[in-house]
Amino acid sequence: MTATETTEVVVIGAGQSGIATSEHLTAAGIPHIVLERDRIAEKWRTGRWDSLCANGPAWHDRFPNLTFADPTPSGAEPIDGEAFAHHDRVAQYFEDYAAGFAAPVRTGVEVVSVSKRARQNGYLIVCADGATIVADHVVSATGPFQVPVIPPVISQDVADSCGITQIHSADYDNPQSLPDGGVLVVGAGSSGLQIAAELNKAGKDVTLAVGAHDRPPRRYRGRDNVWWLGVLGKWDMAAPPVGAEHVTIAVTGAEGGYTVDFRDLAADGIHLVGRAENCDADGILYFRDDLADNIHAGDRNLLGLYAEADAYIEVNGLDLPEEPEAWVLGPDPVDVTDPVLSLDLARSGIRTVVWATGYGVDYSWLNVDGVTDDRGRPVHQRGVSPANGVYFVGLPWLSRRGSSFIWGCWHDAKYVVDEIMIQRGYAAYTPEKETAR
Repeated sequence: MTATETTEVVVIGAGQSGIATSEHLTAAGIPHIVLERDRIAEKWRTGRWDSLCANGPAWHDRFPNLTFADPTPSGAEPIDGEAFAHHDRVAQYFEDYAAGFAAPVRTGVEVVSVSKRARQNGYLIVCADGATIVADHVVSATGPFQVPVIPPVISQDVADSCGITQIHSADYDNPQSLPDGGVLVVGAGSSGLQIAAELNKAGKDVTLAVGAHDRPPRRYRGRDNVWWLGVLGKWDMAAPPVGAEHVTIAVTGAEGGYTVDFRDLAADGIHLVGRAENCDADGILYFRDDLADNIHAGDRNLLGLYAEADAYIEVNGLDLPEEPEAWVLGPDPVDVTDPVLSLDLARSGIRTVVWATGYGVDYSWLNVDGVTDDRGRPVHQRGVSPANGVYFVGLPWLSRRGSSFIWGCWHDAKYVVDEIMIQRGYAAYTPEKETAR
């Protein structure tokens, strides 16, 4: 029987948040192991469609100590800072980053259980191959993209009777991978709109179900959206606005990045509908009558940021080119003024439904009292759980709006490692009187 290994910290997951945590632990001199069931940055490799690029420019969507133009151990091709890195290049970036400080990553190791040791300090980590590790601290860096979520709108029986294939965006690769026929894409975030646009350009007949969303500009007055969010203080928002916890962001880095306007998608031949509500036994899919509200709310979000940007430029005396044409919104397409509220799936020609509807989490392996709520979601304050020694990194809104982005998780990981160092200090404390004995 293999002996149980011991270390101070076990980090579970070697995506962007796990690599960030490892860097900070290494800098602090804290012994640790990073366990990854697949490869480093696996979600960037195989959890994305073929053409996906990062949604932020390379100068911004990175860690502080390595740019996409720096020499790397792998000799990866440098990328201009204003470009949007392809997902394969992002995965290579994290491999190179980990190699740069010799991160102690063990790939192909799946964690099946983490539990508090009975009447002893620390946690027992059990791996699928039977290996066991005892650690004082455990950092979950498994990220927010764990379990693809497909809402129970179209039952499998109805889909089968209508000859429809249902997939999640996580399983979409390219237009050629889909069956012949039309496609319904559900979801108006960056994934849904980019997939819909790609399918449309490939000659597919595409219907896009548009829910509530924010619609920031890609660029405005010579600056990218990420820059505006930074100088206007929006990355540091501590919590989403009330009622907007799950609002998606309609932004893209595809084709060099451009500002999304659903009017343009309609003009290109994509059919727009409101949120997909339910589907009856006869295969009639119903949509909420909210398309106009969702489009116009996105417009207000866009114009509101323009106004804040203009005010910032004025107050700070910046010499940035005016962009009056950005304020001009075209007329609403007929899909908005005369919305389609139902669709007969069998007769529509739709043969595929792509659900770009996000992900859930799975912490069934984390058998520690108090660290997840009754819905299985992590309980924490800036990544620090109620259980001493258990931490989370890489979750949306962990500490701010930017937490789930590449640069944001690096800063969150620093905070969590600082907390670990504080607890190490308490554990190492010995009163002077005890030392003198």
